[in-house]
Amino acid sequence: MTAKPPKFDSVPRTADAPAAAADFARRLVPFWQQALGPELLGVYLIGSLAHGGFSARYSDVDIAVIAGSGLSPKLLERAKAAAVALSADWGPKLSIFWTDRGFTAGRFPPLDRIDYLDHAIALFESERVRPARPTLQEVQDYLAGAAFTGWADQARRFANAEALEPKDRKPYLRALLYPARFCFSHLTGRMGSNDQAVEFLAEARPPGLDVSLLDRALKCRQADADPDPLFSARAVLLSQIEACAALIAK
Repeated sequence: MTAKPPKFDSVPRTADAPAAAADFARRLVPFWQQALGPELLGVYLIGSLAHGGFSARYSDVDIAVIAGSGLSPKLLERAKAAAVALSADWGPKLSIFWTDRGFTAGRFPPLDRIDYLDHAIALFESERVRPARPTLQEVQDYLAGAAFTGWADQARRFANAEALEPKDRKPYLRALLYPARFCFSHLTGRMGSNDQAVEFLAEARPPGLDVSLLDRALKCRQADADPDPLFSARAVLLSQIEACAALIAK
């Protein structure tokens, strides 16, 4: 019987977490091969497992699946069930980005397409499909849409909250860190880790952005710590929204 990865909510975080998460994704490859047969073109690690900065507590296990005709909703549900059956610890963290041969369908936003082009690590590949690289303008248009409004709505909710519930620790820390990734990608057209983004903004410093809060949030993430000590800074999220909106308006 294959041993499960440790429960990271009950044991100390370890440097082995990225390897364990990657191994989990690798052990899902036979499912994709059996389900898709010759339609399967490739399965890849993307996200923080590919470009760096993976957190056992806060990261998703991001994979890209490329199939000739894409994936059906039924197959996606089967894949999620197979992932949880394989590991009750890692399975719920699985996030599937998918598309067809022409990158015309599915779930594969511009930044994740760039991540695939620049950083993808193949777990299985029968044919390497290379879509057109999104332009800086396409990245900026994407960031100015639902990606921005969804984060801004959640950030306002946290800014006005009276307490931080345990279930909100992960989304709160993500809300604190999102301006780093947003500004980095808006200014460079690239996909990078939270670490790269915060380092970049220490020099770029967009007007109105509180980079010191981003640095504190990054240190919390790197330590896999609770973000409760940062909850007192929640009102700063309102000015972070304004700084990002000003960047969009330029």
